[in-house]
Amino acid sequence: MAVKIRLKRMGKIRTPFYRIVVADSRTKRDGRVIEEIGTYNPKTEPSTINVVSERAQYWLSVGAQPTEAVAAILKITGDIGGKNTLKQPEAKTSKEELFNAALKDLHNAPKVEATTAKKKAEKKADKTEEEAAPAAEAEVVAEEAAAEEAPAEAAADAAAAPAAEAEDAS
Repeated sequence: MAVKIRLKRMGKIRTPFYRIVVADSRTKRDGRVIEEIGTYNPKTEPSTINVVSERAQYWLSVGAQPTEAVAAILKITGDIGGKNTLKQPEAKTSKEELFNAALKDLHNAPKVEATTAKKKAEKKADKTEEEAAPAAEAEVVAEEAAAEEAPAEAAADAAAAPAAEAEDAS
C-alpha cells in the first residue's frame, strides 16, 4: 500500500483551509484518511501552519511520500531537512489594552474648545475685518484730504503772516 502525506481541503468557497493528512494514494483527495497530522490555513497573514512533528517524522521514516505542497510546508516547519523558517504572527494587543491606551490619551490631551465655537469665532473675526476695512479706507481718504488741505492752509497762512506783521509794524 502506497501512503501519501497530502492536503485535505476543508472550508468554504474561496476560503480554503487544509488538513495535512496521511492517506492511501488510491483514495480521493477529501476521502478516507489514516491519520491527520496537522493543519494549514493560507488565508491568514502570515499563513498558519500547525504540524505534529513527531507524527510527520514517523510517517516519513516508514516511507510515506509527501506531495509537492506538503513537502514545501514540511520544509518551512523544519521537518524535512532544514531549519524552522515558519513566520510567527505578531502578538495582538488585547482590546482592553487598546481601550486603556485610548482613555489615557484622552485624559492627557489638551482641552480645546468645541469646533463649532471656533467656526463662529472665525466668522465674527471675518465680519469685524470686513467692517474694519471700509473704516480704514475712510481714514486713509480723510488723511489724504487733510494732507491736500494742509498745503493750501499753509500757503494762506504764509500769505496772511506778512500782512499781519505789516499791520503790527504800522
